[in-house]
Amino acid sequence: MQYRCPKCQSAKIMPMSQGTNGVRPNVPKSLVILVPAIFLLLLLVVASIVMWLFSNGAGSFLQTATVVAFLICLVAGFFFWRDLPDFKIHGGLWDGRTLYDLYDEAHMPWEWHAPLFEYAKEMGITIFSSPFDTTAVDLLESLNAPAYKIASFEAIDLPLIRYVASTGKPMIISTGMANDEEIQEAVDAARAGGCKELVILHCVSGYPALASDYNLKTLLDMQQRFGCFTGLSDHTLDNTTAIASVALGACVLEKHFTLNRLGGGPDDSFSLEPLELEHLCKSAYTAWASLGHVDYGRKSSEQGNAQFRRSLYFVKDLKAGDLITADSFRSVRPGFGLAPKHSDEILGKKLARGVSANTPVVWDAFE
Repeated sequence: MQYRCPKCQSAKIMPMSQGTNGVRPNVPKSLVILVPAIFLLLLLVVASIVMWLFSNGAGSFLQTATVVAFLICLVAGFFFWRDLPDFKIHGGLWDGRTLYDLYDEAHMPWEWHAPLFEYAKEMGITIFSSPFDTTAVDLLESLNAPAYKIASFEAIDLPLIRYVASTGKPMIISTGMANDEEIQEAVDAARAGGCKELVILHCVSGYPALASDYNLKTLLDMQQRFGCFTGLSDHTLDNTTAIASVALGACVLEKHFTLNRLGGGPDDSFSLEPLELEHLCKSAYTAWASLGHVDYGRKSSEQGNAQFRRSLYFVKDLKAGDLITADSFRSVRPGFGLAPKHSDEILGKKLARGVSANTPVVWDAFE
């Protein structure tokens, strides 16, 4: 799910979906027993499709992921060659699993999209998705998705970016693992494809990721280098990094979200639970609101406290004609007398009238 701090367009916050969601049409069981010759033919047909690793998060916009497992992995991923090294995950949270099995478990069924979009509309939540191939874009266009998110693993799929951009909808591109040249290529592809409203997310594609790996100052360079609004796709285990990024210009925050961190889902173990998501929403907005603008004037909450600043007070009784010496006054609180910066100016001045101890020093007391 995804957060959008009020800095980008009207300062709102957005949520994303639970788990590594995706979409899959019904696949006949007989498909998995096709003979090797047919398998090889299918393999040639889909050999150009790029595999992925999911993305999702939390906020007040709902982002899902629209994906078909057998379209983002080579067909070998779910046939009898599924255990080939190229199709297996080695190390990390999903060690030993095949790419197809992971995405097949984590996907969101294709037929869930229309009801989910309708429910979000009823609840007043803006919903959009991360497509992983052109058929997913077509589905989302049929549902009138208002925006699109490109996951980090697809940030180098320039044809997909151009296809999404051709819809003319706002785009968010996550940049995990991408270097500056690859990010520029993605930005150029989006703009060339017709995208006019683009946000790029600084991201570390570790699950979970260390806060020290984020180097949040990169956000400032991204804004200048690529001329885009920037945000953060945060895979750390708490909210600190995401909240801190707001101070550096992040206008979109993305976090994984789950109802139960012990639920056993593919990304449950590093996702936010409801109370943590609520805290992130409130804290991110507070951080954004605190940025404000350059202003050295006295704030409304300070008005009543000005009287408690230091000022000059007479500390002895004096009569008209007396000269002011250093022991005639002191800088104390409250602030009804002259400011302490006038101390040197009043030394040696002659009183025009008598004054009492513990009364404020004012200009009309002098000749």
